[in-house]
Amino acid sequence: MKFTSLGRTGLQVSRLCLGTMNFGVDTTKEDAFRIMDRALELGINFFDTADVYGWKKGEGITERIIGEWFALGGGRRERVVIATKLYGDMGNGPLENWPNTNRVTALHLRRACDASLARLQTDYIDLYQMHHIFRVAPWDEVWEAYEVLRYQGKILYAGSSNFAAWHIVQANEAAKRRNFLGLVSEQSKFSLLQRDIELEVGPACEAYGVGVIPWSPLAGGVLGGVSEGAGGVRRRSDWALKVAEKHADGLAKWEALCKELGEQPADVALGWTLTRSFVTAPIIGPRTMDQLEGSLRALEIEFTPEVLAAIDEIFPGFKTAPEHYAW
Repeated sequence: MKFTSLGRTGLQVSRLCLGTMNFGVDTTKEDAFRIMDRALELGINFFDTADVYGWKKGEGITERIIGEWFALGGGRRERVVIATKLYGDMGNGPLENWPNTNRVTALHLRRACDASLARLQTDYIDLYQMHHIFRVAPWDEVWEAYEVLRYQGKILYAGSSNFAAWHIVQANEAAKRRNFLGLVSEQSKFSLLQRDIELEVGPACEAYGVGVIPWSPLAGGVLGGVSEGAGGVRRRSDWALKVAEKHADGLAKWEALCKELGEQPADVALGWTLTRSFVTAPIIGPRTMDQLEGSLRALEIEFTPEVLAAIDEIFPGFKTAPEHYAW
């Protein structure tokens, strides 16, 4: 396994991040335990989750599964850099349909962090991420709440997800004024089929030392091979079928190129994200052990300038703004 620093920090994380969104949904708790154990054996030390995963409002099912796995001991918690997120509505029980059970406010940050710690059965979160931008709360409120959590030893680093470039700039300039570290990572949707962040988010992250953690690097599985009818649940979904139909010509050329390279399309698509200078670690979301183990091939593929040029011809990307649209 290869490791790198998380953004401008000294924290070392694996170049693949284990996404856990399927745990408790498409993957049973028992299989999730086996996948996490195997991930550690393979050297993957970076795990990502969120309080809303499991998709039953307020229950935090996926975090609970990870917490039960941590509780098994054997150095599991100590070896993992755990990242989780807040933003979605977690109000249930006596708080059902009440305000202040979501978003990014001082109150919800405090409640959500304590709840995640309890579900994860740990006393600190390595990377605590805002799942979405909340445009109402001022940054001084957000960072003051983060500072308190950090001083209490409940979190180590702050991250974002689905932020625009100017949100990242605003956040880190506000943090700088407070002598606070601010954002060290950003989770963005990024794949060969969605390269928008090359315009501004990627360059902004590089400028501020914010590591990008791409989610959906296989475009919901579509880049893993569709022309021959292969694929899992996501690749057979209505959304995936529409994407496959829209990009049918490009996907056919893509799979032909991968065949010429003697590689699986999923491995090439995942490996390609690692060629981007702003990327720290793409998120892999295996439902099975085979999917987990197969993803490691992406770390070994070498991309020559000719191959990268051929990929760009199939799936054109973006120049850095404003050059892309100014002239």
